[in-house]
Amino acid sequence: MLVEVCANSLESAQNAEKAGADRIELCSELAVGGITPSYGLLKAVSEKISIPVRVLIRPRSGDFTYTVDEFEIMKSNIKLCAEMGFEGVVVGLLQSDLELDEGRLQELASLNQGLQMTFHRAFDWLLNPMSAINTLEKLGVNTILTSGQQPTAVSGLDLLTALHQNTANMTIMPGAGINASNAHLFKTKGFKAIHLSGVQMQRTLTDDPKVPMNSPKLLSDSALPVSNFEILQEVVRSVK
Repeated sequence: MLVEVCANSLESAQNAEKAGADRIELCSELAVGGITPSYGLLKAVSEKISIPVRVLIRPRSGDFTYTVDEFEIMKSNIKLCAEMGFEGVVVGLLQSDLELDEGRLQELASLNQGLQMTFHRAFDWLLNPMSAINTLEKLGVNTILTSGQQPTAVSGLDLLTALHQNTANMTIMPGAGINASNAHLFKTKGFKAIHLSGVQMQRTLTDDPKVPMNSPKLLSDSALPVSNFEILQEVVRSVK
């Protein structure tokens, strides 16, 4: 069984390789579901990790509908990953009605320059997952990362099994909440790959800072924080 580790840093990637993982999904900011890592992290991992790496192509947190500019950023990052020699990329694009954005997925597939392609857990928002697997397979997607549209892959095992039984050449890769105590369940069901981060929080400061830097109110699956023109204009006018 292929074990893919979602690594959020060079140290995480190195630990995954040392532990015997078969592949890495490289990203940053696990707390928001992951975003595209920086060029510096991409370069370090390309130089120091020898197992296959697929890079998350997600320009921001939040939903999976993207503006024209955001889509151009995604395309640029895919080209960069190809140039840097990574095995593949991890993408997910939806329309506002939670259907696949087939047009843009086709465009990404046409420029991936031989890269393997994973469709990530945006799949778990789809209204018609069974019909989507056929579309994704035709678009050249090699792997679907999904929890079976449940908070954890264990609770989504029924749908995961149905998806697995209805794919021909594409890998259904369970992910979310997989650990040493339940990984065997997926092997006994015949899955060929699993996905996990295996993270453990490591304290870096002796004392808690007085002022928090995290902003929970800015985290949302259905809304995005965007700098507002009128608000900014008013502030600029007030001091200029």
